[in-house]
Amino acid sequence: MKYSPEALRSAYAELDNRREKALAVHNSHVATIEAYPEIYCVYTNILSTKTKLANVIFSKKDDIKAEIERIKDENLEMQSKLKALLISFGYSPDYLDVKYTCPKCSDTGTSNGNRCECVTALLDKYSVYELNKQCKIKLHTFAEFNLDYYPESVTYKGNVINAKEKMMQNLKFCIDYTNNFSLDSPGLLLLGETGLGKTFLSSCIACEVLKKGYSVAFDSIQNYLRDIEKEHFGRSQGDTLETLLNADLVILDDLGSEFSSSFNSASIYNIINSRANMGKPTVVSTNLSLEDLQARYDDRIISRLLGMYLTLRFIGSDIRLIKRKNGEVM
Repeated sequence: MKYSPEALRSAYAELDNRREKALAVHNSHVATIEAYPEIYCVYTNILSTKTKLANVIFSKKDDIKAEIERIKDENLEMQSKLKALLISFGYSPDYLDVKYTCPKCSDTGTSNGNRCECVTALLDKYSVYELNKQCKIKLHTFAEFNLDYYPESVTYKGNVINAKEKMMQNLKFCIDYTNNFSLDSPGLLLLGETGLGKTFLSSCIACEVLKKGYSVAFDSIQNYLRDIEKEHFGRSQGDTLETLLNADLVILDDLGSEFSSSFNSASIYNIINSRANMGKPTVVSTNLSLEDLQARYDDRIISRLLGMYLTLRFIGSDIRLIKRKNGEVM
């Protein structure tokens, strides 16, 4: 995947910050145990092991192997003694260990001569952050979702339905969804006419999942497809498609607003299918009816949306029109 210079700078800056914090905590722990000569003496002896080994190796003595084994055994003995002493003075046995965020690379970013997985995760995180910068959709909280805009009685497909009760169920479902969110969470299909709160609730989901520390890509599908097409044909830099595939959660707003083309259809299928195959959750909202979706998209896309996503139906009256009629600020 191609990462932007900004994503690279941000990822390695965070890596440096992690390492500095880990070493600062470690140094403060070492300073603390200096007040305990019994512990500090054993600790400094352990630190001198590398120097002892180097001296033996360069001494060219006949019994180098035996001497190396002796030093190693001595080191293991001192480590056991150190842990016992720490415990006896009320500290944890790993109190003097440097606790890096990534033990695999010790927060250096390199493991066995290759880029560590932790760096890739950070690069993916900051790539999503860069992608979200262009999003014009404001994030909201569930507390802002106003059920008063939904009538208690509305005709839906020939039946009279309590829209407020239905939307209360949708609200509760979305709150539970974010409370229990994980990378194994199911995908969601938010289905309903324009102005019924699909984008609003999607933004609430994005807001809460972001608070949990997950990477969330959230924008209109039209914007994403425009960027993917530009990058595919070399008209702009970036890798929007890969960023969408790697994000923990992707929210594709307003499916059906995009220009209908074979390229866009293939891109939509690629995003939805690839993320489904990786077991990653995706939230899709659309103003199209189920019948319109089936008429517009091929069976592969419909199969995944209806077969692998949980569907939330939104009913009621266009909230934008209600607000305009009431003279409320949009």
